[in-house]
Amino acid sequence: MLTQDVILNALKSVKYPGFSRDIVSFGIVKQAEADGGNIKVQLQLTTANAPVALQLKAECTKALASLPGVEGISVEVLAPQTPGAPTPASNRVVGIKKVVAIASGKGGVGKSTVSVNLACALARLGAKVGLLDCDIYGPSIPLMMGVHGRPYVNEDEKLVPPVNHDVKLMSMGFLIEDDQPVIWRGPMIQKTIQQFIGQVDWGELDYLLVDLPPGTGDAQLSLCQTVPLDGGVIVTTPQEASLGVVRKGINMFTKVSVPILGIVENMSYFTAPDGSRVEIFGHGGGKAEAERQKVAFLGEIPLFTSIREGGDKGVPITVGEPDSAPAAVFLELGRLLRKQLGA
Repeated sequence: MLTQDVILNALKSVKYPGFSRDIVSFGIVKQAEADGGNIKVQLQLTTANAPVALQLKAECTKALASLPGVEGISVEVLAPQTPGAPTPASNRVVGIKKVVAIASGKGGVGKSTVSVNLACALARLGAKVGLLDCDIYGPSIPLMMGVHGRPYVNEDEKLVPPVNHDVKLMSMGFLIEDDQPVIWRGPMIQKTIQQFIGQVDWGELDYLLVDLPPGTGDAQLSLCQTVPLDGGVIVTTPQEASLGVVRKGINMFTKVSVPILGIVENMSYFTAPDGSRVEIFGHGGGKAEAERQKVAFLGEIPLFTSIREGGDKGVPITVGEPDSAPAAVFLELGRLLRKQLGA
C-alpha cells in the first residue's frame, strides 16, 4: 500500500545536488500522498536554479517509480517565492551589506585562519566587519580571535556579539564550555544557524564573513536557505588531494546559485632560513584550478610561523604584526575581495 511513510522512505534516496544529505531530512518535501496508485509530491526549494529543480524532479520520479503498485507520479517543484510569503533566503539581513561564505572542501587547509585574518584585514581597511563561525561541531574562532566570554541578550532579546580587533563575532564556542562536545542532528544545526543570522544584533556591517565547516552538508545548505549570499571564497592547499574536493565545494555553491568570488591557495610555500623557497605541498594548484573553473584567483598565502602563533594567541597576524609580510598578503586579499564585490 502506498502510504506517506512509504513514499517518504523512497524519497530519502534522493540527495540534494552537491550535498550528502537527502531531501526529506532537509525539509524540502512539503507534500507526499497517494490516491490509489497515483503519487503526488511537492518540493519547496529556496533557489530558482532551474537545473536543480529538473534534476530533483527526475530523481524523485525515478525513486518513486520503483515502488510496487505505482500507476502515476506527479512531482511538482514549487517556486522559491510566492507573493506575500517570501522564503527566508529572499530577505536580506537589515544592516548587513554583503554576506560572504569562506569554505573548503576538506578540513585542515587553514580556512579559519584565512577567515580571521581576512576579517581583521577588512577592518583595518576601514570596513565594518562581522565574523560568524558556522562550524558548530568544532568552533575555533573564539580561540583565534582571543574572545572567551559569553554574549549578553539586549532589550530586544537579541544576542549582542562580542567585539575584538574591531570585528563583531558570533560562535557556538561562546555558548558552550570549552571541552563540551556538540552532539546534534541536522535540524538543530539549521535552527542554530538561523538564530545566529536573525537573532543576533549585528548592527551595521559592510561585510559579514561566514566561516563554514569543511564539506558540503547541513551547515552549508542551512546558511543558503537562511540568508542570500553575495559570494563564496574557496580555500585550498596546492596538492591534488585538496583540489579534488575544492571542485565539490564549487559545485555546491553553483547548485544553490551562489557566485564564486575566487580561490585562495593557503600553505603555498615556505621560506627557509637561508632564503630559499620550499614548496612543501607542491605549488600552483590553486591558481591552475581557478583557471580551470574560470573563477578569480585571490592569491597565495605562504607558510609563516607567525600566522600560526597569532591564531594560537588570539591575535591574528594582521593585528599583531600589521606591517609584516604575512599581514600584507591578507591585506591584499581583502582589497581583491572588495573589488570582486564591487565595494
